[in-house]
Amino acid sequence: MRAMELGTPDEMRVRLNALVLSGAKTATTGLLAEYAEEAEGLEYPGERIALLDVEGHHAATLEVTGVEVKPFIEVTWEHAAAEGEGDASLDDWRAGHRRFWSRVGTPVEDHTPVVCIAFKLVEQG
Repeated sequence: MRAMELGTPDEMRVRLNALVLSGAKTATTGLLAEYAEEAEGLEYPGERIALLDVEGHHAATLEVTGVEVKPFIEVTWEHAAAEGEGDASLDDWRAGHRRFWSRVGTPVEDHTPVVCIAFKLVEQG
């Protein structure tokens, strides 16, 4: 089973994982370039993935329900809202993601390819 680590391994991951475990977060977005760097294929519907905590332990099992690759600017409000992070608008979501990726050294432009993953919580721990 492949693993998924949300955000950075600190309070951010704790918060994001809590959103998943509460059912508020049913989607995430990653950079397509990271798949090439890690020589990893895209997730696929029906795939089960281990959600990891800040210490690398299995926190939950997720089932992928959808995967789309698109330019950053084409991410929909439906997907952004499903991330469950409290963004009030698509512009807020875009600004927050741009800040995050810039902070970790990967600035995002409108045309940057991203992977939009939808999932459901199958089991905790």
